[in-house]
Amino acid sequence: MKGFFYYIILGLIQGITEPIPVSSSGHVLIFSRLLNGNKINIDIELLAIITNLGSLLAICFLYRKKIVTLFRDFFGYLKTKDVSKKDNYRYCWYLVLATIPAGIIGLVVSYFHVFDVLEKNIRFVGVTLLITAGFLFLIRNVKGSKDNKDITLKDALVIGFFQVVSLIPGISRSGATIVGGMSRDLKRDVSFDFSFLLYIPISIATTLLGIKDLITSNLSFYTWLCYLASLVVAMVTTYVATKWFKNIVRNGKLIYFVIYCLVVGLAVILFL
Repeated sequence: MKGFFYYIILGLIQGITEPIPVSSSGHVLIFSRLLNGNKINIDIELLAIITNLGSLLAICFLYRKKIVTLFRDFFGYLKTKDVSKKDNYRYCWYLVLATIPAGIIGLVVSYFHVFDVLEKNIRFVGVTLLITAGFLFLIRNVKGSKDNKDITLKDALVIGFFQVVSLIPGISRSGATIVGGMSRDLKRDVSFDFSFLLYIPISIATTLLGIKDLITSNLSFYTWLCYLASLVVAMVTTYVATKWFKNIVRNGKLIYFVIYCLVVGLAVILFL
């Protein structure tokens, strides 16, 4: 039962930290160390795949209407060339283009195991939290003026390359892409939505790449139950945390996360 509790806690941590700019992978590593999860043989990498799926389902549900509209207008424009659908058509292509840099670099990083040494280095997570605090501090008061229809190819590529930075262990994907969007003068809501829609293809790719490990793993019924519980917890908490974080961004209160990343980063470096 103690092991089951650990899975729930780690699912909770993943769900809360996935959408906010504090690095979910870094926090799962921190809390697995604090909970001493290795003594109960938790496969952190496999758990990350499963809880990531929970977060993906939550984001898809949260943006379900927007996703349906984008798909409808994309294919509608291809068929009819209806000018009213052109903005969403371009928006879809920008999401695709913004995904490509991290997709390509991510495959290279994964194939050559570039970050293997850093992925379990707890103090490196502390350093990246300090870096995240610095970037969030720089754009904390930015309001932006560009709406969805004003996004350009250059904006999309810049955000895409910011997403590449998030491949570094401990760097928040949502934080990096929102910073990228706001650095290009996108409105807060616009940057937020683009960031989370951009999360969907990357997360799908991550899940698909991890399916082989999931299928070939020899898990007991009890372990499957633990993973399922962590998935559900991650899904529910991601949904709640994403809506909460959107209000934070809309109200320009990113300073809260600057302080949090600064405090936790220093604590990790000094005490873990």
